[in-house]
Amino acid sequence: MVGKQGRVTGKIGPGLVGEVMIPVRGGVEAFYAHPSVPDEEFLTGSIVVVVEYFPPRTVYVARALV
Repeated sequence: MVGKQGRVTGKIGPGLVGEVMIPVRGGVEAFYAHPSVPDEEFLTGSIVVVVEYFPPRTVYVARALV
């Protein structure tokens, strides 16, 4: 899971639990998402990369270098 890219579907930011869609097992699945840097924000549509994964559905993300 770490290193996979996904698209933000629910705003991620300080005090918010956002949502990101990540390609997994030939489909796309939703994960709860938090910023890896506490003050960072990601708006809907942003591309992010998973830096930490906590099963079953929580990820910490950073801005993807596209």
